[in-house]
Amino acid sequence: MDVFPQSPLSTTKRALLAIHDLKSKLLEAERAQKVPHEEIAILGLGCRLPQAANPEAFWELLRNGTDAITEIPSTRWDKDRYHDPNPGATGKIYSPYGSFVERVDECDPQFFNISPREARSLDPQQRLLLEVSWEALEHANQVPDHLFKTTAGVFIGIGTSDYALRTLKTLQEDVDAYFGTGNALSMAAGRISYLLGLTGPAIAIDTACSSSLVAVHLACQSLQQRECNLALAGGVNLILSPENSISLSKARMLSPDGRCKTFDESANGYVRGEGCGVVVLKRMRDAIADGDNILAVIRGSAINQDGPSGGLTVPNGPAQQIVIGQALANARVEPHQVQYVEAHGTGTALGDPIEIQALGAVYGKGRAHNEPLIVGALKTNIG
Repeated sequence: MDVFPQSPLSTTKRALLAIHDLKSKLLEAERAQKVPHEEIAILGLGCRLPQAANPEAFWELLRNGTDAITEIPSTRWDKDRYHDPNPGATGKIYSPYGSFVERVDECDPQFFNISPREARSLDPQQRLLLEVSWEALEHANQVPDHLFKTTAGVFIGIGTSDYALRTLKTLQEDVDAYFGTGNALSMAAGRISYLLGLTGPAIAIDTACSSSLVAVHLACQSLQQRECNLALAGGVNLILSPENSISLSKARMLSPDGRCKTFDESANGYVRGEGCGVVVLKRMRDAIADGDNILAVIRGSAINQDGPSGGLTVPNGPAQQIVIGQALANARVEPHQVQYVEAHGTGTALGDPIEIQALGAVYGKGRAHNEPLIVGALKTNIG
């Protein structure tokens, strides 16, 4: 029997096989390697809240226990036209209360290189974000011009389009070329990046009440993954048109007396509120190396979804426990080490018990009797 020797591999094939083998080993090593825990520094912040035009004023509002909830101002809509204490009334709002930011109709568009004509079509939420982002950068001692063409990112929580609704109802003939960019939610982040010349991610996020926290979480992830070297993260909400309040009235979600009674047996619904807040974030090691003033540290965060529950808007206690546990694990923090929790605390008979039970189930583990967990919710002050 003739034996034919195996043909030797060509040099090219041997090289290709070697490259493939190296790639496989590299992939295995990357999968096995644990992502290093990296803390995120908060360098600065800005806010515009009811009866508080900056962080210092807001701190004083909280210290003094100020109730910033008022009746709906005439600049939003005609309260008497839409108010009816009967929850079943068609097209009406049974709770004429809310928490409102002053002077949202005022702006200096030319400071942001926006023409007066374009400013007329610009959602005040976008204007507010520009102002508060600029203030946050100043608070963080970050020179805006120095960020030009850097990979800084912008992550903004935003979910309402009241200004577009209002414009279409009253000024349809005035819809112009600026209406689209002036009211698109994506522009809430994109306009900030454009103004500052930033090339990092620019993302608008709508996860309802958690939008601004999810924005912070995604900003932290982006920094950790080296997608950006600095991040602006925050959220905005203005109540400019009655439609959403009418819908919430039909769903019986609003407090009839306009008070958010977090974790109280008399809790009877939540109160709508306005505001804008932005924080400036950087990787901790970079902030230290750059000599930045560090206000606080984000050690870990996590997000999830309720999944199956009693209804689309009904929270899920076990899911809340899981996400809290994930955040603690990510932060390398034991439950008993946490001393204070700022709760969601909407003041609803359904949501509050679920939340407080989830907090107790997780943070109660390993906690001594002399280590109380303080729980608060600033929604009682500002809706």
